[in-house]
Amino acid sequence: MKRFFLVFIVLVGVSALRSQHAPSVIWNTLSKNSSESMPCGGGDIGMNVWVENGDLLFYISRSGTFDEHNCMLKQGRIRLRLSPNPFTDNNDFRQELKLNDGYVEIAAGGITIQLWADVFQPVVHLELNSRTPVTADVYYENWRYQDRIIRKGEGQQNSYKWAPPKDSYTAKDHVKVEGNSVVFYHRNPEETVFDVVVAQQGMEAVKSQMMNPLSNLTFGGKLWGEYLKYIGTSDDAYAGTDYRAWQFRTLKPVRKEHIRIALHSEQTPDIDTWHAGLNATIARISAKDKKQSRMWWNDFWQRSYIQASGKAEEITRNYTLFRYMLGCNAYGSAPTKFNGGLFTFDPCFVDEKQAFTPDYRKWGGGTMTAQNQRLVYWSMLKSGDSDMMPAQFDFYNRMLRNAELRSETYWGHKGACFAEQIENFGLPNPAEYGFKRPEWFDKGLEYNAWLEYEWDTVLEFCQMILETRNYNHADITSYLPLIESCLTFFDEHYRYRASRRGRKDLDGDGHLVLFPGSACETYKMTNNASSTIAALRTVLETYGQKPEMLKTIPPMPFRMIDGKEMISPAKTWERINNVETPQLYPVYPWRIYGVGKDSLDIARNTYLYDPDALKFRSHTGWKQDNIWAACMGLTNEAVRLAKLKLADGPHRFPAFWGPGYDWTPDHNHGGSGMIGLQEMLLQTNGDKIYLFPAWPLEWDVRFKLHALGQTIIEAELKGGEVTVLKVTPESRRQDIEIINKTP
Repeated sequence: MKRFFLVFIVLVGVSALRSQHAPSVIWNTLSKNSSESMPCGGGDIGMNVWVENGDLLFYISRSGTFDEHNCMLKQGRIRLRLSPNPFTDNNDFRQELKLNDGYVEIAAGGITIQLWADVFQPVVHLELNSRTPVTADVYYENWRYQDRIIRKGEGQQNSYKWAPPKDSYTAKDHVKVEGNSVVFYHRNPEETVFDVVVAQQGMEAVKSQMMNPLSNLTFGGKLWGEYLKYIGTSDDAYAGTDYRAWQFRTLKPVRKEHIRIALHSEQTPDIDTWHAGLNATIARISAKDKKQSRMWWNDFWQRSYIQASGKAEEITRNYTLFRYMLGCNAYGSAPTKFNGGLFTFDPCFVDEKQAFTPDYRKWGGGTMTAQNQRLVYWSMLKSGDSDMMPAQFDFYNRMLRNAELRSETYWGHKGACFAEQIENFGLPNPAEYGFKRPEWFDKGLEYNAWLEYEWDTVLEFCQMILETRNYNHADITSYLPLIESCLTFFDEHYRYRASRRGRKDLDGDGHLVLFPGSACETYKMTNNASSTIAALRTVLETYGQKPEMLKTIPPMPFRMIDGKEMISPAKTWERINNVETPQLYPVYPWRIYGVGKDSLDIARNTYLYDPDALKFRSHTGWKQDNIWAACMGLTNEAVRLAKLKLADGPHRFPAFWGPGYDWTPDHNHGGSGMIGLQEMLLQTNGDKIYLFPAWPLEWDVRFKLHALGQTIIEAELKGGEVTVLKVTPESRRQDIEIINKTP
């Protein structure tokens, strides 16, 4: 049974709206294992923190730590054991995630431990304070103390997935004790899975021009304490995985100890250069770091919030907890992964059949499934967290030239071709691309029934970039070549395909023929998929720089079912492979249909009566029915799905959802839940701002959210009436329309 208490500070009135405080999460009993851990982090560091059998333990994850096979490796596990030991299941024990300040505090028996990550540089701090002297044993635990053979099924954690090379293994880490410290790191060899994929996909002729993020990448760090001495090593096992522990002990019983763990990641020609980078991080540590990090978290919670009472309290609380998890990778070198982010734990507690090491997560580390990844980032516009979005945008920008080389190599035309299921170097995942494929098959295509011809997911990230400009006047100059190249691909590629079938490269109406295409992974071999048409039209209209191409986008396909007109998945298609509903993508993310927009009935008919839409309906994982219901003002349906989507997850920490279709914690589940809740409260149509378009009047709520044009809305609904409304800038108040207000 989960035992936790959530402390909310209830504030009312305009002055209260200006001083939002995030709730704390408090546990008064110890945890059974790592699945009952609590997230903690900042900057680009995530930790799973728990107290088990009297020991404080935490995993350390960091953004961008991809090994030679593109598995995202943890930095190790830390164990703290105190003598005398205060951590027992009694009324004195308290573990608290102090969201407002972004740290975890554990207290019992006169001992207080604060665990936090520096937001601005990669350093973890563990601060121990005790009323009476205690002996502290600190263990650095590493399961990669030797080469580890990749077992059957374990390849899902890296780029090889179900097809790892025979006898492949994860290379061991380097661990060395230096006085009162231990230095640890994993160094990739010069040749990695990148080289295998380039050869597999026929790109060797242009290899020298390609970005390679894995070669000689080194990541790790250094742990040290003020009063520690080295004791020795020991071997043990946790959750079925053997490990080696490097043990340190305080020189004598102490009242204070400050453990620091500095991390560093860099592609370097030699290990000495990496060591120099690590030492530079250590040299920058300052007494001001703690205050600055807490100020960042304080400001983070002032940007936005959604807080409700009564029946909606649980879902808004979990919205807040998940937003915290996203904030822990605000400034990572890689985007927050949809399949667990920085907070995966021992996989045997997710699926006992996948009892691998703590590094394991299904669907890869450096591999990105764009259909899932997009849901992690869309919510950041309305939450005011657009400063966290460049991690995702830069991911694509770095891969731009590699994606352009694909088009040039395979088809001889311009434009960036980003497939679905891409590696962090811009080529398709090798397992999904197919190791066993006919020689005659187009090398530019994934030999894969789900993923063939699915190229339009990158357009969502192009639109996100454009929206950051529209929301807060962000400078997107560095990303304009990406947007231009992605649009150019669709123009040139489908003209290329048409010209190979016949004399003309456009249809009789002067439109592109988007065939063969794909409507998500579901409707395959499509002709003019509605999701692709909506994507191209919306991005081109927002971009505003390619009017001639905009004229070539075909019209939206419709169909009649039982006398009701609705959006068709495509003009034609040959088969159905998956359970997505791309015929509703014109509602979201492309917003062609919605509250206050023309032809809303056509979109609602699609949601309510399309037989596939009904058959595929769910709240699990990446499903976004909750978002569509909110965007179309279907309040009862939005409420039903929000309560399912944002209910407590299956683990002790409420926002650890999953595994769904992916893994735990399921970040695309949380992201889609956040988006849906925001859409229930605030939508826009041109200059119009609609409040409460799908929010039930009986749910009291207060929120602060962002809208287009650097606009911030703060409002409170109480007893069915809007009791507080603050609009910044005030000139935007005239654009507000309250949809669901009591007559």
